[in-house]
Amino acid sequence: MAEQKNILIAGGGITGLSAAYYLQKEIKRHQLPYQVKLVEASDRVGGKIKTLHREGFTIEQGPDSLLARKKPAMKLTEELGLQDKIIRNATGQSYMLVKNKLHKMPKGTYMGVPKKVRPLLSSKLISPKGKVRALADLVLPRGKQEEDQSLGSFFRRRFGNQLVVNQIEPLLSGIHSGDINEMSLEATYPVFHELEQTYGSVMKGLRKTIPDPPAKKGQSTGAFFSFKGGLGTLINRLEEALEPGTIMLDTAVDHVEKKEHGYHVLFSNGEVYRADAVVMATPHFTLPKIFSQYDFFKAFQRVPATSTANVVLAFDESAIKKDIDGTGFLVSRSSNYRITACTWTHKKWPNTAPEGKALLRSYVGRPGDEAVVDLPDEELTKLVLDDLQKTMKLTAQPEFSVVTRWKDARPQYTVGHMRRLEAVRGDMLEQLPGVFATGSSFDGVGIPDCIEQGEKAVSDVLGYLDNA
Repeated sequence: MAEQKNILIAGGGITGLSAAYYLQKEIKRHQLPYQVKLVEASDRVGGKIKTLHREGFTIEQGPDSLLARKKPAMKLTEELGLQDKIIRNATGQSYMLVKNKLHKMPKGTYMGVPKKVRPLLSSKLISPKGKVRALADLVLPRGKQEEDQSLGSFFRRRFGNQLVVNQIEPLLSGIHSGDINEMSLEATYPVFHELEQTYGSVMKGLRKTIPDPPAKKGQSTGAFFSFKGGLGTLINRLEEALEPGTIMLDTAVDHVEKKEHGYHVLFSNGEVYRADAVVMATPHFTLPKIFSQYDFFKAFQRVPATSTANVVLAFDESAIKKDIDGTGFLVSRSSNYRITACTWTHKKWPNTAPEGKALLRSYVGRPGDEAVVDLPDEELTKLVLDDLQKTMKLTAQPEFSVVTRWKDARPQYTVGHMRRLEAVRGDMLEQLPGVFATGSSFDGVGIPDCIEQGEKAVSDVLGYLDNA
C-alpha cells in the first residue's frame, strides 16, 4: 500500500477553499493516498466574502457579486449544485460624481475607457478641450514596448488627464482600492497595451475586439450574479462539500521548515504538522515571516496592501426624497468627498431589502486617505451620511448601520509585479519544491481569478507529488 501523503493548505479564503475542494475531488476520483488539511487563522472561512442577514436585509460586507463571463466561478457554482440559487443583478444607470454633480456614465465604454466617439462627445463629464485631448488616442502613435508601466501613465498618454481623473480613475481605482499611478498595466489590464500595439489606438482596438451587446427588449440580463441569501451561500456550500475534519479554524501557520522529506509546519497552537506539499493561500506579506530563513521572500515586504471600509445604511424608502433612478455612483477625485462610491443596493439587488426599504452601501479609503478607515463607527457613519446628504435628500436617520473594515486587505500589483513574482517563484521552485504561493496577492484579485488559482494549485500539487 502506498504511503499516505499530507497536503497542507494555509488560508481559508475562496482560493484555499477552492483548492481544498478540487484536491479532494481529484483524490477521490483517482483513489490517491493523500490527505488534505486546511488551516485558517480567523474564526471563519470565506476571507473577504462575508454575508450578514439582519432584519430582513441581506448585507454583503465584502464583495457583492461574481462576473458571469469568467468561467471558473460559474463552473464551481454548477459543480456545487447552486444553479437554482443564482440571481442576476438588475441593470440600470450608473453615475459619476464630478464637482458635486451626478453625471450619467457615458455609454460605449469598457472599464471606463471610451470605445465610441459620439458618446464621448456628448458626455458632460469633461470639457470640450478634454474631449479633443481624449480623441487624440485615435491619431497618437503607439507607445514604446516598455517592460511595464503604470495604468495612470498609459491612460494619460493616450487620453489626457481630464478623462482619466473624471472617468477612468474612479472606476479602476475603485475596483482595486489602489492608485492607478502605481498600478502595473502588465499585471492588471495588459489588454489595453495589446490593443494600442495592435491597432495603434485603444478606442479602435476596443471597437474591433469588443462588440456591442445585442439589443434586447425589456430588462437586460446583468453581467454579474450572486445567490439567494448572498455570496455566503457559496462559502457555506463549499464548506459542506469538504470532508469532515478538513478545516482547522483559529489556527495560523507560524513557520514552515524544510526537512529531508517534506516540511514541518508549526501552527500557532504549538502543533507541528508534517506536510509533503504546502499551498500558501495567505497574503503576500505573511510569507517573509513564515519563511524567515529565505531572503527572496523579502521582495514582498515592499508590496503595499491598502485598507478600506464600507458603511451600509438601511432606510425606509420614504426617507430618501431625492431618489435617483440607477444602481449607484463613483466619485471623481475632483470632488470634495470622502466616500469613493455608493451602491444603491436595493436597486442593484432587489432581493436584499424588504419591500419599502432602501439599502445604501458607501465605500471609504483611497490612496492618501486610508486613515479614514480607523475612525470610530459613529464618526465614519456620520461622514458617510454627510456626503450622501449632498446628493440625496435624506429626511430621516438610518434604521441601522453596519461598518466593516478591511485592513491591509487589498494587495496592490505595482509596476514590476510580474517580474517580482516570476523571480520569487523561480527561487521557490529551486529551494522550496512542493510549496506553492497562490491567491489574490499574486495572479488576480477577483473571486473567479482566485477560484482559478485554487484549481491551478491542485494541478501543481498533484504534478509535484506524482514526481516526488
